[in-house]
Amino acid sequence: MVSFIICLMVLIIGYFTYGKVAEKVYGPDERETPAVRINDGLDYVVMPKWKLFLIQLLNIAGLGPIFGALAGAEWGPAVFLWITLGTIFGGAVHDLGVGFMSMRHDGLSISELTGMYLGNIMKQVMRVFSVILLVMVGTVFAVGPAALIALLIGRQIDGASIWTNTYFWLAVVLIYYFIATFVPIDKIIGNLYPVFGICLIIMALGVSIGIFTHGYTIPEITLKSMHPAGTPIWPVMFVTVACGAISGFHATQSPLMARCCETEKEAHFVFYGAMVCEGIIALIWAAAGCAVYARTGGLMTGLFQIMNDQGQAGTVYDVCTKTMGGAGIVLAMIGVIACPITSGDTSFRAARLVIADWFRLDQDSYKVRLAVTLPLLTAGALISQLNYDVVWRYFSWSNQTLAMIALWTIAMYLYKNHRFYWMAAIPATFMSAVSVTYFCFAKECLGLSTAISYPVGIVAALIFLGIFLSKSVFARKDDGLAA
Repeated sequence: MVSFIICLMVLIIGYFTYGKVAEKVYGPDERETPAVRINDGLDYVVMPKWKLFLIQLLNIAGLGPIFGALAGAEWGPAVFLWITLGTIFGGAVHDLGVGFMSMRHDGLSISELTGMYLGNIMKQVMRVFSVILLVMVGTVFAVGPAALIALLIGRQIDGASIWTNTYFWLAVVLIYYFIATFVPIDKIIGNLYPVFGICLIIMALGVSIGIFTHGYTIPEITLKSMHPAGTPIWPVMFVTVACGAISGFHATQSPLMARCCETEKEAHFVFYGAMVCEGIIALIWAAAGCAVYARTGGLMTGLFQIMNDQGQAGTVYDVCTKTMGGAGIVLAMIGVIACPITSGDTSFRAARLVIADWFRLDQDSYKVRLAVTLPLLTAGALISQLNYDVVWRYFSWSNQTLAMIALWTIAMYLYKNHRFYWMAAIPATFMSAVSVTYFCFAKECLGLSTAISYPVGIVAALIFLGIFLSKSVFARKDDGLAA
């Protein structure tokens, strides 16, 4: 338990220390933000800082720090280190960087920001890549809650009915997505999300308290892999636990709140703070996965078995029940159903905005918004019919690849503005190694051996770093795109 408590304290201290250092690197000032300067009553709307924090937390969290952290716990408490250090030095820097850049550039989406700092080719890649990722995320965050709703109702009533049908609830979720994606951001998102954000935090606190009060023991950190299937920690665990440490999906969400911040000085609390809060939530769920289930021969056999038998939704239900009893069922329904849905709708909303930025579409027009929104949701409905586990794996790799590109974009932004670019360049290099190694190793990708995948990933990361240095530090200095 000592390891868990230390990691928890490091996350909290990291917000007040390294988070402040990161804020000073960007240098927020008193200039007008897009929310004040543009304010269109649709996507650019000034909202209170506390509300922005909770909405950002809901936007970036969803199923990620719960499902991903539980899956990561199959490797044992080694996952605590990745969640803690990844959050402070990677994920929070990533989220703050994209959010701040977006505020400095009229609330532009990550694809347009990438084009400004990494060139037109990367802009086109990111446009396509981010839209595909967002539709996959929206789909994952629709299928998961729909399955859990059907599961929970099925355990309360006898026999099959429309209320226990996953497809029925999937249709309900997609209809909600359409409404939330279409209307002004402060109507549904601005009013409901803070409530669900509080529920997500309460659920994590309930699980953490339940671990101690029910006599469970959180094992101490060991670098040894405890995965029953022998799956290596590197790089699979670093991709499996994405939203609880660092996630490219967040790069698509931060611009949503960048369009609603009243001042630049809110960025530290809204972006860095929400990521640290998500890291804490992920740490708690990873600890629950390690503590609640039996270990056999030093392996996480109990967690591995229930994840295979009942899936991620069933495992969440089981953890809530074992740590909180009857109250856990209610919190599971609110936290693991409503919260993922609230990330899913902002995924489709962000996809709409990426396309709008791409083709310079006027979002004030109902017809234009409808013409963009309907095809996106139709694509999500079609993807939802694919194997959920396969979609999740492709989402996980795509997620970390987008994070890699976003970090390189941030690094170039910092260099162009004569800031400490290594703050982003170091995690960008690390994530390059993670992404390339996983692409080489994973069965759904190239399926190569570790003997080949490991050196290829390291070499590729060094090449990316060399390209960055050649285009920045070693290139002829100019004023760049100072903002």
